[in-house]
Parts: sequence; structure tokens; C-alpha cells
Amino acid sequence: MVRVRASLSQLPAYVPGRKLPGAVVLASNESPYGLLPGVADVLAEAAGGVSRYPDLHAASLVEALAAHHGVEPDRIAVGAGSSEVCGQLLHTVVGPGDEVVFGWRSFEAYPILTAVAGGTAVRVPLRDHALDLDAMAAAITARTRLVFVCNPNNPTSTAVGARALTAFADRVPRDVLIVVDEAYREYADPALVPDGLALLGDRPNVAVLRTFSKAYGLAGLRVGYCVAPPGIAAHVRRTQVPFSVSALAQRAAAVALGEGAEVARRAALTVAERDRVTRRLRELGHDVPDSQSNFVWLPLGEDSVDFAGHCADGKVVVRPFPGEGVRVTIGLPEENDTLLALAASRRG
Repeated sequence: MVRVRASLSQLPAYVPGRKLPGAVVLASNESPYGLLPGVADVLAEAAGGVSRYPDLHAASLVEALAAHHGVEPDRIAVGAGSSEVCGQLLHTVVGPGDEVVFGWRSFEAYPILTAVAGGTAVRVPLRDHALDLDAMAAAITARTRLVFVCNPNNPTSTAVGARALTAFADRVPRDVLIVVDEAYREYADPALVPDGLALLGDRPNVAVLRTFSKAYGLAGLRVGYCVAPPGIAAHVRRTQVPFSVSALAQRAAAVALGEGAEVARRAALTVAERDRVTRRLRELGHDVPDSQSNFVWLPLGEDSVDFAGHCADGKVVVRPFPGEGVRVTIGLPEENDTLLALAASRRG
């Protein structure tokens, strides 16, 4: 019998948001507004070329990203969604027995990808639903190679400010890579949540993650990237699965990047709905933390699965984390109204 890695038997499975026919899906943090105006046209145009391999280096997209962020192209590395780039970063610095520190609960791919890389996950409990950066800094040891800072944090929607993030970065040893995961950056209030690239981008041990899956509406095409020091970015590119970012994805992402005004408009609509949903849930008695993302967090504890089941019975899919809470993506106004009606009936 072929021997497989023993550690794989302990590997947790990634749990995606459910899809139910005819239901309102508020489980996966997707944009509810569909493709950006210019993207549909370029997809139709590029579809005829999918019999050919994509550009291995995604040169046009990298150039567009470098211009967008005002950095040199050698600081950019792309992957099939920010989750793949997380894995690329881990494979760059983590070996068997090395430790990876992150808040918990946070993005559920972190412990999975850490285990695949052969590392040891160090989960640091949250404080008031937010990352406890002091405790995370204290958890760093001589074996630590990478620290994930999910800001805003998924699934709790909370964020840390510039002063706390800077103080944390000052405490992390220079030989430990800090990965600031900003998948939900476009929904955050810039007065409260720092741009990790602007704040920490000049540091030699910081990489900043972004994605096209959320505000840019390309979750199904899988494009993410990091901005990192050139030496780190070069290794991240080496660890990418060849051709993982398709030609369609590369073209669509480059076009979407140029739709900044529309992305901002749609994000503002989501933020307004997020605040409305938060107010109503609080009126219903839920302890909803302030959100800086395109979802809200209901810390329902042992009632989480039952609440999600009640919503599913009403044809609304939300994302339960058993024993902890429920994450609810902000959808269109009428979708949010359906969710709020179900929440009200549950409380009633």
C-alpha cells in the first residue's frame, strides 16, 4: 500500500459556503453586484483563446498592479486567489516544525495551508472578537517563521488600527515574515483601518495580500496577489503552481483594476447596507461587533447552527461556525431584508 503523509489524516477540510437552489446566498462574502462593466466584454473577447496556455508570469497584470500601487513589478507575485498566495508565502519561509502564528478564529485556510507546508499552527485567541496583537507578539518564538494578520479579520469583521499594527510590527523579529491579509480592504473605513502597504510596505519582512474575489467581483476566476520585498516576491513566484492564473483571469483582473470608481461606488453601497443591517440586528438584541468588511458577525455560540438552520428553512444561506458564531454576507437590500425578517422571527 502506498504510504501517504501521516499529518494529512489530521488535516481539517475547508468548508465553503453552502449553495441551495432558489435561496439567497449570504455565506461566501461575494459581491452581489455581478461583473464590473468592462469585464464581461473582455471575457467574451478572450474566451476564444483558452485553447492556449496563459502567460506564465502574468506580465501584463503584474505591470498593471505595479502601476496601481506605485511599486516596481519585481515586488508583485500573483496566484489563484489570495488563498493560493498564502500557500506560496508559507512554502517560501516555512519548513517542517516551523511555527506560523495567527489569531483564531480567523481565515480558516491558514491552519490548513500551514499543515500542507509542513508547519505548526499557533492559534492565538481573539479578544472582543478582534485580533489580540499583544498576545500574538508574545506567541512568537525562535521557531516562528510567519505571522498572518487578517485585517479586517474574517469571519469576525473587526479590524486593528494603524497605531496597534505599527507597534506590533515593531515587536516582530526581522527574520519573521508578517503577512497582512487585506482581502476586504475596499470595505474598510480608511480613517480607522490602515492601508498595510502604505503603513508597512517599506519594511523588509512585510508582505501585503490583496484579492480580486471580493470588491472586484471575480471570485469565480481566482486572482490574488501580494506586494512584498523583491527577494521574497521572487521566491513566492517560484512556489506558484505553473499557469494557475488563467488567461481569462489575468485579462479580467487587469480590466477590473481600471474600474476603481465603480468598485468604490459598489463598496459604498455595501457599507451603507452593512451599517443598516448592523443597526437592525442590534435592535433585535444581537451583540454585533463593528464591521469593517462586507459581512457581519453574530457571536451566537452554541446557537449558531440552529440560527443558520432557521435561515436555511427561510431560503437564506449564512455561514455558521459551530459553537462560535454566524457570518452573514451583506447582499442586495431585498436580500438583507429577508435575512432581517428571519432574524426577527427567530428572536420573536
